[in-house]
Amino acid sequence: MSHNTFGHLFRVTTWGESHGPALGCIIDGCPPGIRFAPGDIQNELDRRRPGKSRFVTQRREPDQVKILSGVLEEDDGTCLVTTGTPIAMMIENVDQRSKDYGEIARQYRPGHADYAYDVKYGIRDYRGGGRSSARETAARVAAGALARKVVPGLKVRGALVTMGVKSIERANWDWDFVEDPENPFFTPDRASVPVFTDYLDGIRKAGSSVGAVIEIVAEGVPEGLGAPIYAKLDQDIASALMSINAVKGVEIGNGFEAARITGEENADEMRMGNDGKPLFLSNNAGGVLGGISTGQPVVARFAVKPTSSILTPRQSIDKDGKQVDIKTKGRHDPCVGIRAVPIGEAMVACVVADHYLRHRGQTGKG
Repeated sequence: MSHNTFGHLFRVTTWGESHGPALGCIIDGCPPGIRFAPGDIQNELDRRRPGKSRFVTQRREPDQVKILSGVLEEDDGTCLVTTGTPIAMMIENVDQRSKDYGEIARQYRPGHADYAYDVKYGIRDYRGGGRSSARETAARVAAGALARKVVPGLKVRGALVTMGVKSIERANWDWDFVEDPENPFFTPDRASVPVFTDYLDGIRKAGSSVGAVIEIVAEGVPEGLGAPIYAKLDQDIASALMSINAVKGVEIGNGFEAARITGEENADEMRMGNDGKPLFLSNNAGGVLGGISTGQPVVARFAVKPTSSILTPRQSIDKDGKQVDIKTKGRHDPCVGIRAVPIGEAMVACVVADHYLRHRGQTGKG
């Protein structure tokens, strides 16, 4: 299977399967001299980790990261510094239940990649989907934690803004609440928690699933990142977000809403600020014009489909062409969009870091 690597200068290769002994990533092109604490990586993995509430899969994985290469220890191991060589990180799988998937070894689950993998490769890992499992994204989150350190002043945050037919009230947006221990949904709206709770409890108890929309905001993105034609910053962000399992749509800035308003409403007017820099009066463009960052916050949203593994029987076929009804067993997220928040943040961070290094290499700025 090819195409396991993304990025140009900040290049990330992920490896491993959902039910194998381990998974991980290799980061090639990270500059030397980047200092970080081991906890910086672990904290991001803990945000994505399964089993944290009844609203996510109950697979119990500690997701303890091991950094195998590319760093030197400083301050008695409390600080690591990158050496410029490939950085390898590994996360062991400790709570696989492959027997849960025995009945579907020759059956194609509707909505999953089972049939597509089989028709392309002639073989598939039925144990949780193998490489197609969302388990693979743990490695991306580890890489994204380091990518955040590459760009000085970069802050990448995400929030769940829609779950199925329920949405947040944007007037209540509170970034601090997103990480509140009492908030199991990464929502920025405190009032949405009981609404999402009742809604998802009903979905979960019915053995079904529901989708979500996630919003990512990257602040501190330097102006000038990206290129006008085939290396647009927003193009690469969209590609990175679309590579996440179950993502079916991406929009930048005002996105599809831009098709429903006038040019006067959509244009981000400008004035000169007191600091001698341009001041944008709105940000419908999502921080990117002509594929190049403007210095405004980069805003992207992505839609996550409902988890395909559900208890409700669905019609399908098996490898021999026989008609079957499938009820997927195992432990699955009733709304996979919840844990997609740190994954989306990681992918945006990796893209921005990659473009930052490419911009520095071409212009000497950075």
